[in-house]
Amino acid sequence: MTFVLGLTGSIGMGKSTTAQLFVERGVPLHDADATVHRLHRGRAAAPIEAAFPGTVVEGVVDRAKLGAAVLGQPEALKRLEGIIHPLVREEEEAFLARCRKEGAGLVVIDVPLLLETGRQGRCDAILVVTAPAEVQRERVLARPGMTAEKLVAILARQMPDAEKRRHAHFLVDTSRGLVAAGREVGSILMALAGRPGRGAGSRS
Repeated sequence: MTFVLGLTGSIGMGKSTTAQLFVERGVPLHDADATVHRLHRGRAAAPIEAAFPGTVVEGVVDRAKLGAAVLGQPEALKRLEGIIHPLVREEEEAFLARCRKEGAGLVVIDVPLLLETGRQGRCDAILVVTAPAEVQRERVLARPGMTAEKLVAILARQMPDAEKRRHAHFLVDTSRGLVAAGREVGSILMALAGRPGRGAGSRS
């Protein structure tokens, strides 16, 4: 049975970099963020435009316009999540089905809001990517178009890092550099080698 490792972490913690470390070691990865980007260019565009007129340009969701439409508006954000989340789950289920059919021993699903949406039960173990708050803030504010106000709004939607770490079976601290993170990923792979999953990925 394929072992499903859920990878999560708050914005700016180095989650994408950590996910890539697993890919480089041959572990199949489902990236929820990448899936959303693909959906924005495909089947999510029409329902998003219907719910938020003017946010789709030439058939592709304009992320800046969509962000402005939902920023600080919980009900609008809930409508958006009602469109996107079921589509992402469909893509994830298809990925897990393929991996199980191919006999993969371990897969990683990278889901930023894994804990916030209560989906940890779909996983056999949880990996939280973490870093000190000052490192997180510096990384995020260095991003193009990011402001302190946007960061506050994003963090308000995310479970605090300390609470996420309490849910973790494994931690990767990216503040110590890529080499150290790679060693931590290697240790996780050794710990999980040959360990069967519970079939959690097939549950909703």
